[in-house]
Amino acid sequence: MKTKFVTLLLVITVMACNEKQANSAEENPPSSYLDYSNSEDQLTGGIKMIPITTDKGTFNVFTKRVGNNPKMRVLLLHGGPGGTHECFAAFDGYLPNEAIEYIYYDQLDSYYSDKPNDSTLWTTERFVEEVEQVRVALNLTKDNFYLLGHSWGGILAAEYALKYQQNLKGLIISNMMMSAPDYGKYANEVLGPKLDPEILKEIKALEAAGDFGNPRYAELLMNHYYTKHILRLPLEAWPEPINRMFNHLNPNIYVYMQGHSEFGMTGNATLKNWDVTDRLKSIKTPTLVISGTHDTMDPKHMEWVANELPNGRLLLCENGSHLAFYDDQKTYFSGLVKFIKDVNNQQFK
Repeated sequence: MKTKFVTLLLVITVMACNEKQANSAEENPPSSYLDYSNSEDQLTGGIKMIPITTDKGTFNVFTKRVGNNPKMRVLLLHGGPGGTHECFAAFDGYLPNEAIEYIYYDQLDSYYSDKPNDSTLWTTERFVEEVEQVRVALNLTKDNFYLLGHSWGGILAAEYALKYQQNLKGLIISNMMMSAPDYGKYANEVLGPKLDPEILKEIKALEAAGDFGNPRYAELLMNHYYTKHILRLPLEAWPEPINRMFNHLNPNIYVYMQGHSEFGMTGNATLKNWDVTDRLKSIKTPTLVISGTHDTMDPKHMEWVANELPNGRLLLCENGSHLAFYDDQKTYFSGLVKFIKDVNNQQFK
């Protein structure tokens, strides 16, 4: 009799557990955000190598999709030139919780993509066409396509919008002035003089001698400039993805387009005269301009850009520098998420 009672009790318990699990499944259905089933990139976990056609042949660039949201899809353009998507690792900590899809992407000649190492391919015009080919391959449309460019990526994003804004739902220009000459002027006339005079003197002497490969040059910049204006943390506390990105940086394309100096674009750098300030009014796409108070980019210029754009909005990260998505993270991501959702919900003003 006792055995039958115990058996009956076990049956009742199992049935109760099954019912509870069924109810829980109904209340918390599997999220479609992380559903990669029936997708061509399911096998690779979202990674897709996209063939890019150029005058010098066809090459593959790396992309990796995170999440699944047909209404909000953000393509990330990294800095450098020659940086990598690794700098954006912090996005993993915020956008999935908001169900916003985002796509990592290494531009041609960056670490995870093909590296033909052909300087004739290193033009803004060619990179714009590359972004357009990536857009088409990923089926990004004006109904869901947000383009976020950080630093050099901000230049590329602006140039893309000037040619292809009809394909965009939203544009984010993160930590990049719209004039290279103004950027150099701010670095030399405002940020440079804030350094210890002896430190600045030594930096300028090394630059004048063209001794950019001297370890002392990197040491001075990293300890006295980068920790104030690139990422406001002690070097030993810099996040691993940022260190990894710097280790993977392609110096050839960086120097060719940006130049050696961190005080503007100098020498024969192909971007040193880049300026689209007189064309910003033609960008009608809802645009978020992100600035950091301590950035290498002049916050007043960034505010002007936001006002110059017909549908611009400014996000100022008061504690942030060039990598504000690390040193003023909550401000950066709360403002970014609000912008994307405002545009998606037709509440952008």
